[in-house]
Amino acid sequence: MPLLEPDPQALRPGRERTPAPDRVPALHAKGTSRRLREELTALLGPGKVLGRISDLVRYASDASPYRFVPQVVVVAEDLDDVSAVLSYAHGKGREVVFRAAGTSLNGQAQGEDVLVDVRRHWAGVEVLDGGARARIRPGTTVVRANAALAPYGRVLGPDPASAIACTIGGVVANNASGMTAGTARNSYRTVASLTAVLPSGTVVDTADPDADEELARAEPALCAELLALKAEIEADAELTARIRAKYTLKNTNGYRLDAFLDGDTPVEILRGLMVGSQGTLGFLSEVVFDTLPLDREVSTALLFFPSLPAAAAAVPLFNDAGAIAVELMDGNTLRASVGVAGVSADWAELPKDTTALLVEFRAPDAAALDAYERAADAVLAGLDLTAPVASVENAFTRDPGRIGGYWRARKAFVTAVGGARPSGTTLITEDFAVPPARLAEACAALLDLQERHGFDAAVAGHAAHGNLHFLLAFDAADPSDVERYAAFMDEFCKLTVERFDGSLKAEHATGRNIAPFLELEWGTRATELMWRIKEAFDPAGVLAPRVVLDRDPQAHLRGLKTIPTVERIADPCIECGFCEPTCPSHDLTTTPRQRIVLRREMLRQDDGSPVETRLLEEYGYDAVDTCAGDSTCALACPVGIDTGALMKEFRHERHSPREERIAALAARNFRAVEASARLAVAAADRLGDRVVESVTGLARRAVRPDLVPEWLPEVPGAAPRRLPRTHRPAAVAVYYPACVNRIFGGPDGEPGPSLPEAVVAVSARAGRPVWIPDDVAGTCCATIWHSKGYERGDEVMANRIVEAAWGWTAGGRLPLVVDASSCALGIAREVVPYLTEENRELHAGLTVVDSLVWAADELLPRLDVRRRVGSAVVHPTCSMRHLGDEDRLTALAGACAEEVVVPADAGCCAFAGDRGMLHPELTASATAREAAEVTARPFDAHLSANRMCEIGMDRATGRTYVSALIALERATRP
Repeated sequence: MPLLEPDPQALRPGRERTPAPDRVPALHAKGTSRRLREELTALLGPGKVLGRISDLVRYASDASPYRFVPQVVVVAEDLDDVSAVLSYAHGKGREVVFRAAGTSLNGQAQGEDVLVDVRRHWAGVEVLDGGARARIRPGTTVVRANAALAPYGRVLGPDPASAIACTIGGVVANNASGMTAGTARNSYRTVASLTAVLPSGTVVDTADPDADEELARAEPALCAELLALKAEIEADAELTARIRAKYTLKNTNGYRLDAFLDGDTPVEILRGLMVGSQGTLGFLSEVVFDTLPLDREVSTALLFFPSLPAAAAAVPLFNDAGAIAVELMDGNTLRASVGVAGVSADWAELPKDTTALLVEFRAPDAAALDAYERAADAVLAGLDLTAPVASVENAFTRDPGRIGGYWRARKAFVTAVGGARPSGTTLITEDFAVPPARLAEACAALLDLQERHGFDAAVAGHAAHGNLHFLLAFDAADPSDVERYAAFMDEFCKLTVERFDGSLKAEHATGRNIAPFLELEWGTRATELMWRIKEAFDPAGVLAPRVVLDRDPQAHLRGLKTIPTVERIADPCIECGFCEPTCPSHDLTTTPRQRIVLRREMLRQDDGSPVETRLLEEYGYDAVDTCAGDSTCALACPVGIDTGALMKEFRHERHSPREERIAALAARNFRAVEASARLAVAAADRLGDRVVESVTGLARRAVRPDLVPEWLPEVPGAAPRRLPRTHRPAAVAVYYPACVNRIFGGPDGEPGPSLPEAVVAVSARAGRPVWIPDDVAGTCCATIWHSKGYERGDEVMANRIVEAAWGWTAGGRLPLVVDASSCALGIAREVVPYLTEENRELHAGLTVVDSLVWAADELLPRLDVRRRVGSAVVHPTCSMRHLGDEDRLTALAGACAEEVVVPADAGCCAFAGDRGMLHPELTASATAREAAEVTARPFDAHLSANRMCEIGMDRATGRTYVSALIALERATRP
């Protein structure tokens, strides 16, 4: 064991707790049974079978109120793996559930036996027919698919609010729709073909001209039953009419019975049934969508009404005017959204009954949009609006920034309201639809029902389609609270069906919480047909039992998860999964959601239980060490939960007092540390990579990998000993070369100036000279200590840099230009919590400018571009995302190259200062998809704006990345 290996017990929750009724039993502490693990490993190969208790727990939760711990997790890489698992399940009498993004709100992504991850290796988009169609793999997010289609002016029909995280497999399996899809643009209407793996292992490509012939040969009983069901339905005029009527509303409850009316052959029927089948009839390995035009002209308004029924009454008017989206948010939703980026703090003071409509028109050109706005103005003239939009004048806007803010508030509905729920409560999200003309009546009935059962739920939804969502919070550990919820659900379902003839599931699909009420909505005849469908496809009951069909009237109360209170940063988490796609470690160890899920399981346990002990042993590497700390999870989370910050707190808790003292000593003596580091880099350059790799490898084994960096061949040589000479009197800005650029030089073998030399030269060339203070050595942005959780060292350096910057900038009169985006972020924001009260006042007077912003805004307009390369690919860093200056990187690249490419899969490289040297496997995993894009074609330049990120991308791609400012100096050199 390494000398300084941290004690796992340092992270043991210290608070008092009562063991939860749904805690993982102690007998499962060792994870998957040895026999099951060995059988599947022999079948699939090593690395594809996850069986530690941490693996099982982190896959046990999705965005729903349910929690089922699998026996084993399989990470399938291809169709052979999927077929092998299904064959194994048949032979052993086991059950299989497929899981992609885990954003399901009804428990469809959870299983109690074999859970198969079909996200990690299942991403990809192929644009077909000039964008008219797209072939998409099931692990691809909706946002990623639309990014591939955008250059063609096309878009997918389904547009769920969770598009940033939800994947195509789940979207089609649940027939998800969203804000604009309604019944015409959803998956059922826009899926052209699909490839499905049936429970038997048969693979069906519905686009294959010979598919019916091949299916009849492989599955004669299935084909016969599908045709028999079609004949029965069509022979029953009353049932046929009922089916057609049910789908005039958004409806995802049960199997899609109109597939028998819309399809003529077994394969056509199968295609329709697979959409909305919720993983119970087969696995979707590929889907081909018919895409839709991307109308780029947009006009949007956020209108406030005195009550929910008043807002609902206005919905049909906007529908008639041609609105593509009319979204409703009640007062609870609006007030809970305070804190979401762009939402006014004034919303917290809105009267309780205030309700808003978000109305949007889209058109292919400005003239068509003008016509829509005139129609909207006529509607507005007859409405009684309330503050903060008391006047209809200029209610609609075409400003992308304002429109983006409106939609952020709307899309944050579940997470924002969930985050505001009482700590320790479980969140239920329900969605239903009624005829749009009866929406106001349904809203009033829902409010009355909630009040009678003691709930104060938030309501929002796709009002244009009569589709509403509401959230309920209750304590799943309290039997009386569960009974209250059950009584509410009984009455709600009867109300929706019997009074409004509505859909109990408009777009989230049946799942576990509506399965017992399926027959209430559809009746005995139709429900029995659905049971026959399941039997025809899956006679052995292998796939996702109890998800759509369940005869137990109490099934929706089984598996409800408790939500123990965790650390303040993470406690609002509702486990929605929005954070996962942006997390650098999501394909390596854990995601932000999983880090929180594991922490909650520790708190469900008895203090010192075998399960807690094992989770703590595995948590150090899985959660704490391999977190990049980039905090992009906070950007993806609608309520800004920063799991990266929590992991830094945990790093601090694992430090001994001695380690904290050493870190603080290093900060106080950083001038000597910096000089030593530069000398070490220079010496390593002379000794050669193999020698240094051996030395650091021994040290990592002796001390511990999280303290001693691994030497990488991509690490450049030392920076020049002296910084460029500059003059203060003429300077219009103070230039602060980050310590990383004072220690490391540019890429080996790359001719030309260093980054500091380039910045000084190009600034002077633009007539905006900069000054480098003589005493920058020994100062730092404090990120070195901040990222590792060394609070005392962070305090020392944070205060030192602010005091120094105050003097350098003449009391804030000059801007401070920082040449590494992470350091600009560190000085601008991250140092603040560690400053003394006096230094916080000084900091408030500083203007900290990322060198990207300086170059793009101050220099580029004053420069003559004399030469450009043909193409450049850029790597936006996570710090740029936090600072909001990614566009400056592309602007600079555009000045240096004829073509600029931002990889669609660009994300955090996870090099994170030196974390990529501590855990190279983290950077390798985080950059895999971006690197594949970059290396798929040649580029003349590879640009970024952070030296360590450039090193990380060098390692990932085998290409040489340089600062965009060096490229700008070259492009404008006389």
